[in-house]
Amino acid sequence: MSVDRGGEFITLARVVKTQGRHGEVAAEVHSDVPGRFAEGMKLFALGKAQDTRRELEVEDLWPHKGLVVLKFRGVDSMNDAELLIGSELQVPITERAELERGWTYVSDLIGCTLFDHAREIGRIEDVQFGAGEAPLLIVANSAGKKFDVPLAEAYLESVDIAQRQVRMNLPEGMLDINAPVTAEEKQEQQSERKKRRSAEDVSRSEP
Repeated sequence: MSVDRGGEFITLARVVKTQGRHGEVAAEVHSDVPGRFAEGMKLFALGKAQDTRRELEVEDLWPHKGLVVLKFRGVDSMNDAELLIGSELQVPITERAELERGWTYVSDLIGCTLFDHAREIGRIEDVQFGAGEAPLLIVANSAGKKFDVPLAEAYLESVDIAQRQVRMNLPEGMLDINAPVTAEEKQEQQSERKKRRSAEDVSRSEP
C-alpha cells in the first residue's frame, strides 16, 4: 500500500487493463488486508496526470488471476473503462483499515532509516510494487546514491515506526547488486572499456 505525496490518500490498487465489455477493469491490489474491497464502497481514481481524482462507487467485484475485477457504477463500456487504465484507486488515509498487532502499512515505511545489521544504509524514499513477490524499498544514502532493496520477510529483522527505523539482515553483496549505476560510474566503466580495447589493439599489432 502506498501513500500519495500530500499524505491525504492511500493507494489500495492500480488499474492495469479493461476486463469485459461492460466497463469492468482489472486492478493490481496493493493491500494485504482481507476483504478490503466491498460492494458499495467509494474509491477515488487518481489519473495518470496525477492531478485529478474521480470518485467512483464499486458496483460489483470478483478475483481473477491474481487481480481484482471491479465494476464501477456509471462506468458501463470499454471506452469508459479505458479512461481508468493506469489510475491509482485510493481512499482517504483516515479510512485505512486497522491492522493486527505486528503488522505495518508499507506507506509508513517512507521516511524511515534502513539498517543492514548495525550499518545505516540510508533513508527510504519510496516503496514500489512490481512483478516480484516483495515490494522494493527505494533507499538513498547521505551521498545521494540509491539502492533497490526487496522488502522480503526472510530479510526483515524489525520495524519500529515510532523510532522511524527498519532493520534488515541482507545477504552479502545484495546492496552492490541492487545499486543503480551513477553517471560517474558509467563514465568510468566506458573509460575502462576504451582502455581495454586500446590495449587489445596494441597487443594485436605487435609482431
